[in-house]
Amino acid sequence: MDSLLVIAPVAVPAAAACVYAVLGWNRVTAWLGTLSAAGLLSCAVALAAGDRRDALGGLLLSDALSAFMLLVIGAVALLAMAASPAYLAAELAAGHTGPRAMRRYGVLTQSFIAAMALAVLSSSLGLLWVAIEATTILTAFLVGHRRTRQATEAAWKYVVICSVGIALALLGIVMVHYAGTRAGIASLDWVVLAEHANRLDPGVMRIAVMLLVLGFGTKAGLAPMHAWLPDAHSQAPAPVSALMSGVLLSVAFYAILRVKVIADLALGAGFARVLLVVVALASLAVAALLLLGQRDYKRLLAYSSIEHMGLVALGAAIGNTLALVAVLLHILGHGLGKSVLFLSAGQLHQALGSSRIHAVRGLLARAPLLSGVFALGLLALLGLPPFSLFASELGIARAGVATGLGWAIAAALVLMLVIVAAIGRQGRRMLLGGGPGEAIALPRSVAVPLVAGLAGCAVLGITLGPLHSLLQAAATIAGATP
Repeated sequence: MDSLLVIAPVAVPAAAACVYAVLGWNRVTAWLGTLSAAGLLSCAVALAAGDRRDALGGLLLSDALSAFMLLVIGAVALLAMAASPAYLAAELAAGHTGPRAMRRYGVLTQSFIAAMALAVLSSSLGLLWVAIEATTILTAFLVGHRRTRQATEAAWKYVVICSVGIALALLGIVMVHYAGTRAGIASLDWVVLAEHANRLDPGVMRIAVMLLVLGFGTKAGLAPMHAWLPDAHSQAPAPVSALMSGVLLSVAFYAILRVKVIADLALGAGFARVLLVVVALASLAVAALLLLGQRDYKRLLAYSSIEHMGLVALGAAIGNTLALVAVLLHILGHGLGKSVLFLSAGQLHQALGSSRIHAVRGLLARAPLLSGVFALGLLALLGLPPFSLFASELGIARAGVATGLGWAIAAALVLMLVIVAAIGRQGRRMLLGGGPGEAIALPRSVAVPLVAGLAGCAVLGITLGPLHSLLQAAATIAGATP
């Protein structure tokens, strides 16, 4: 029974993908994706409440860290899939999609969710690489869903850059395997590598860790391999952007967390710390500079994802319990908040036919509910209370000062002030600028997940409740120091 529970988070969306392949997207199957995401989330809750489990001869492993990541995948997938029927119905009415494309959307989104679940449940570095590579292939078709010239260009750019990154990660895995073979370790299993990390060749491992951080960092949207992210998000369907920004980036960073555990044991904490601090500050600087002149609200949200992944990298570099608990909380809060914003942006784009910021004026008067959700989502994104991103950013800052990285925290805060000013200025123009125009309605089936996502993000900023013990256990598995 325990084995079935570990397999279920992958099997449920995979089965839903098969149903979509046979029956297509219609009134009967439109809500199947929502039911599938709810099933995945239920499995994640059950795994989080239990002890460590494995399945398929140890190929799949559920511990506190992977169970927490499954919660993130399930929560974001539930929001995205609940908003998909109304989104696709509007696309069909506007002539931007058809029955075949909708069938393909159902198959690909469910396969994408299954691949992410497989990635966080993989007990082996090799299987995790396969799962993340699968997400690249699946999401490339989703980015090009509309089949316009811009969508096709974005999909190709995404494939090329991410394939380079994944190739670097594969080379890093080969180096880890070489170091393990020389030390008599014929396995890429996380637990085995961590137990015998002190036997791994330091010189080989330094190269391997750099390649793995750069490779998986490409999929996580970290500088300098971040260039695919704004183009992909500006062209992908809004629910797909919610999945990619809200959870795919975090799944890729989950791989870096697993690698960091082995790196710290093999090389000491200093090597990975320096590497992640450099990547984190570079990502924050890139986001700050590009947000200053941004004129497209979907790309603005994409560049904001680079900022938040930079903060996650900075927290991981700090590495103590407070920092890693804050990192995991930030991953969940960012997933909820960014999903709400991308789904809101999708409604705006369908109503106005443009993603340019100058095309959105007087939103508070034209769409009170949508503008309220969008405004609160921006406040959450900027790390203001009571949303959980405020608590997680404060935790990362406190942990950094306590561990002697106050200079990095100070630099990050300066860059974050620039980002807050840039996003706040553009948000004010969209919400208040100009006069009122034609009213924009928000379908109830979309309003419910948007409000639920914001409510969850706010509740997490006030109390962690039963998540507290899970976060502590997950941080310990991620190599937290006292």
